[in-house]
Amino acid sequence: RSAKRVCIPAIHLHVTAATMQVSQKNFEKAQEQLKLLKNDPGNETKLKLYALFKQATEGPCNAPKPGMLDFVKKAKWDAWNSLGNLSQDDAKQKYAELVSSLVSAESASQRNDAAPEEGRHDGYETIIVTTKNNITKIMFNRPDRKNAINYQMYREIMKALEEAGKNDCTIAVITGNGDYYSSGNDLNNFANIQPGEMEKMAKDGAVLLKDFVGHFIDFPKPLIAVINGPAVGICVTVLGLCDLVYASDRATFHSPFSQLGQSPEGCSSYLFPKIMGLAKASEMLLFNKKLTAAEACAQGLVTEVFPDSSFQKEVWARLEAYASLPKNSLAVSKQLLRSTEKEKLHAVNSKECEVLTERWLSDECVNAIVSFFQKKSKL
Repeated sequence: RSAKRVCIPAIHLHVTAATMQVSQKNFEKAQEQLKLLKNDPGNETKLKLYALFKQATEGPCNAPKPGMLDFVKKAKWDAWNSLGNLSQDDAKQKYAELVSSLVSAESASQRNDAAPEEGRHDGYETIIVTTKNNITKIMFNRPDRKNAINYQMYREIMKALEEAGKNDCTIAVITGNGDYYSSGNDLNNFANIQPGEMEKMAKDGAVLLKDFVGHFIDFPKPLIAVINGPAVGICVTVLGLCDLVYASDRATFHSPFSQLGQSPEGCSSYLFPKIMGLAKASEMLLFNKKLTAAEACAQGLVTEVFPDSSFQKEVWARLEAYASLPKNSLAVSKQLLRSTEKEKLHAVNSKECEVLTERWLSDECVNAIVSFFQKKSKL
């Protein structure tokens, strides 16, 4: 018995040492793999990597807290501090797992690029644009970022709408790649902005947003949204400018403007009360209510809801039938339906962007966005 008592801790120490050695080896390998990544993983992921690396090499956060306006240093500090007393070995393991997932995602993306979809348009990085069977499909393609829209994606969507408006397609369809339709405006657009650059950022952002929404207002052909998953912010508000909205039953619709100290856009301040009534629109635009697909359909924002298991098959069969209809007849009929509202919609779009510029420059909005990043860094 006494011999066993001596051996057990010896075995335990041996196993622990071996585990630590493997953990360190994986950690070092992950650092080398990270250098080989070609794609930027995004600020959120880079913050996680930074925090895990600091925790793995230095232990719990020991740096003084930066000032509120030093967004970059504060985001890094919050990310590291949020790890609390996570052990250095566990931090190394989590770091290695995160890098491994990034490597796998990039490899899968490269395989997809090697076998491009039929009818695929060149010149896009954040979206996939294809034309087939008289349908131009614009697919948001940042699945690792929940299809959040960054500045490049805004410009590429506008370019795709311009092409679809002029080419031989009968209808255009917007959808998302992966689990999300889109998580809306990428709040990393607001990251790394120095205090002296805030006014320029706000004005430039308003010009971009006004142009983006204007492309939806002016699109000359039937425009259909195929909502494959959760939709947030700008990707919800412009749905009122689409001609049909089909949704999976797992889709949700959320426009958390007041939560972020902002205000409605996409002509939703005008169209949503017309579509769903003032009270229901207020619930959504003022008080951040998230709608299920069934609720959005009942309130008129969504045309029809389909079971997720058969969603793609049913919707695309229907869209192909629509695309076989006479192209010019559809375009002319859409113009008759929409033309009387166009001038009003452009005026609403201008006013919304003017108000948003003021919101983005307000302390209330800045504090709300800082609070949002703090909460995300603790997840």
